[in-house]
Amino acid sequence: MRVRVLLFGVLRDSFGTAERWVELPDGACSVSTLLRHLEAGADPALRALWPRLAVAVNQQYARAGDPVTGDDEVALLPPVSGGTGDPASDRVVLTEAPLRSAEAVALLKAGSDGAVVVFDGIVRDNTRGRRTEYLLYEAYGPMALAGMRELAAEAGRRFPVRAVLLHHRLGRLEVGETSVLIAVASAHRGAAFDACRWVIDTLKQTVPIWKKEFFVDGAVWADGEPFPDALRPETGSPTVHG
Repeated sequence: MRVRVLLFGVLRDSFGTAERWVELPDGACSVSTLLRHLEAGADPALRALWPRLAVAVNQQYARAGDPVTGDDEVALLPPVSGGTGDPASDRVVLTEAPLRSAEAVALLKAGSDGAVVVFDGIVRDNTRGRRTEYLLYEAYGPMALAGMRELAAEAGRRFPVRAVLLHHRLGRLEVGETSVLIAVASAHRGAAFDACRWVIDTLKQTVPIWKKEFFVDGAVWADGEPFPDALRPETGSPTVHG
């Protein structure tokens, strides 16, 4: 049985390819079987990363015992560092176009709002004492966009807010450019602040977007924030597919 596996970020660089076909014995196969097979052929330098990986089967987070077949699309997801759309008209967008906070606020706010809180994440010129030249963002597009949409919807369920906007850049970003833009509109400022903070913190843990930092003296994939236990295959709860 041949299984198609998508690789992102540091995994893609290490394996030297964005996708890999894996030969497995015919019959019952699980996520854990596939992971063991891939780990055996991985660079030893990745061993510390392996327990922190998440796995998606057909764009849904999967657990260790979930089955895998030759018809499935499997993605190995390193911790995230936190689709397509038009930033000028859509509230949830992955795009290579520049993000502009004034346009986002104008798109979102309405007469019933007493506050619009904006988080504007920008590319800084240094990381841990190393001078940054530029960043490169990549994503598992369809799954990332679905995750962003669910975050926006969940924020509306958790907090008394009217609307949430979530835009994220992909591709090369220069120092000073916006990488992620979140805007939350509500009748009261407290709920808008709380929802905005929750969205950015959760985005950085759960949505498959990765960042590579290019410095004057080299480049490295940024260490991502760990996936929550529920999303890692060895510790997660059962996945509902459908």
